[in-house]
Amino acid sequence: MQWHGILRLDVFCGLRNLPEEIPRNAAALPTLSEVLELQALAPARLLIDGTSRTLYTPRMSSETDLVAALRRYWGYDSFRPLQERIVRSLLEGHDICVVMPTGGGKSLCYQLPAAMLFGKTAIVISPLIALMQDQVAQLAQMGIAAALLNSSLAGDQQSVVMRKACEGQYRLLYLSPERLARADTVSWLQRVPISFFAIDEAHCISEWGHEFRPEYRQLSCLRLHFPDSPIAAFTASATRRVRHDIIDQLRLRNPHKYIASFRRPNLRYVVKECDGRMQSSLLVRALRKYSGSNVIVYAPTIARVEGTVDFLEEQGIPAIAYHGKMDARTRRRNQERWMSDEVRVLVGTIAFGLGINKAAVRAVIHLSLPKSIEQYYQEAGRAGRDGLPADCLLLWQKRDAGLLAHFVEQITDPAEKQRAWQRYRAIRRFAESKSCRHRQICSHFGENPKWASCGACDVCVSEPEWLSKPADVERPKRRRSASLAAGPVRPRRPESEEKGVAADVDPELREYLREWRRATAKQQGVPAYVVMHDSSLEELCRIRPGSLSELLRVSGFGERKAELYGQQILDALGQFRNGARATVVPEKKPRPAEETIRLLAEGRTLDEIAEIRGRQRATVVSMVADLVEQGDLQFQPGLVDYEKQVSIEAACARLGLERLKPLKEALPPEITFEEIRLVVARLRRQQKHQ
Repeated sequence: MQWHGILRLDVFCGLRNLPEEIPRNAAALPTLSEVLELQALAPARLLIDGTSRTLYTPRMSSETDLVAALRRYWGYDSFRPLQERIVRSLLEGHDICVVMPTGGGKSLCYQLPAAMLFGKTAIVISPLIALMQDQVAQLAQMGIAAALLNSSLAGDQQSVVMRKACEGQYRLLYLSPERLARADTVSWLQRVPISFFAIDEAHCISEWGHEFRPEYRQLSCLRLHFPDSPIAAFTASATRRVRHDIIDQLRLRNPHKYIASFRRPNLRYVVKECDGRMQSSLLVRALRKYSGSNVIVYAPTIARVEGTVDFLEEQGIPAIAYHGKMDARTRRRNQERWMSDEVRVLVGTIAFGLGINKAAVRAVIHLSLPKSIEQYYQEAGRAGRDGLPADCLLLWQKRDAGLLAHFVEQITDPAEKQRAWQRYRAIRRFAESKSCRHRQICSHFGENPKWASCGACDVCVSEPEWLSKPADVERPKRRRSASLAAGPVRPRRPESEEKGVAADVDPELREYLREWRRATAKQQGVPAYVVMHDSSLEELCRIRPGSLSELLRVSGFGERKAELYGQQILDALGQFRNGARATVVPEKKPRPAEETIRLLAEGRTLDEIAEIRGRQRATVVSMVADLVEQGDLQFQPGLVDYEKQVSIEAACARLGLERLKPLKEALPPEITFEEIRLVVARLRRQQKHQ
């Protein structure tokens, strides 16, 4: 068949530029019968010598094509709710606005149509570099050409990406909103054959949203610069007002709107007000309940994150930290250790979680009141993405509300302060109300629940029995010698190694394949879940394929992934059948207090200890003060200058030892809270001893 003529196909088929193979100097059009021979057809517009005519071009979105692509790339046999309709809308060139809860499969909704529109590039706007890197790595594993463009790339690498993008070599290109706002970016993007724009975390464009980012406002210019390109907005949490604002700000044209239910029936919400001591006790009880399972613990500050990790390790519960002041390498390493199940408990600030693709999280625990229902819904929603039962536990204190109110008062813009107070009142009602938690969440987002009782929250069912009887926090026994030789601490044996695992899954095989996955991911320099998701790993354990064709029956294994890892997996299964097992090497790590005592005995300064232990100085000071107050460490005069000690002691004699703030206000400004905390710890110990 010969193609002649000059064609210009409109956005209906996602095709705008001329295919390279079509001659530009011929005179005749293909006959309709010639085109019909290709496959099922869809109408498109044709421009010939200024005359607009209808031509029929291959339709990309037949049901057969969609399922085949889903199977080929993702290894799935069917779509989740709403996914297929969303994909079809994008393939047909419509603007869309999608609100889908965490774990609903939003990324597939724009990645699949992008993969099917050959010669075109979907531009994905995402706020996080780490998220972009992980998604690009995942797409590469599936055989889908993708790239990112941001400051993590060297100048020559950026030039290569831009050149290839203009040539249409990528199906997806990830950019940050800051990058898109640059005039030079808009200029070269206009030379890229764009299929559509996908805006991730779209709620950030709205001032009414809980994570408003001014740089997202600049996305309003997309419609001006790219009038023919569809725009797709995606978010996990947006109220009715925020949804309308997203549509207005992005200037979406008659968008198809897809709003999934905000009810997550497999999640159990439990909210409990407590004091500090009870909170620590309940946290230990909860983590022992979920021993052997993945858990996220959210703490409000960096100091609380590090202090909680140290506290848990003192209780024999291995945990790792994640916060914004860590260097990028350590933060990513800690995330990967948690993702690959080396350590099951991760304690992080709200910086942790965006884009995390970990399905088998059995619990998310908050140690403070979130700023809004939207924030809580998004963070708690990281539990139970595999559809299995999971718990969302909110352990809050009265002082949390006071702290939130204090921060609201610091806002100078009147309109933003009003919105902040509305969010504050909503989260207070959620925490203090005795009405169904699921119903409150759905109503907040504009959904009208049809049920009277959810059967999955502390209000409708009562709180779990294990939570009603808090465990006593163990105080580790230590010798009171600063020269204590710290021996290895073996992690507490999980109550059930098979918690959250189906009964027909061999736990030894599961651990053996996890070890293979960790080693493979480390060798390739990618996160473990990029190699294989938890759900695929467990199905692999159930099916135990004996051939590549049988491996393709495992959910999550498309053609490319089977090609990459198929023989290795079959070999690993064979080795397991022949007696191979996972190698368990206990981490030889001293408990935090023991290590701190040893380092002090070596004459290390507080700053040096913070550097060695990977902690903030304030965290080390807090631990040293606690050890002194408990009598586990003798106060060392060198910790605080002698003259400052005298001044602090005098202030304590007048004002007492209960609160530090009045002491700070009464003392010279050069005396720090840390110095006051250390001296007060010594005086409190002396007072108890007397």
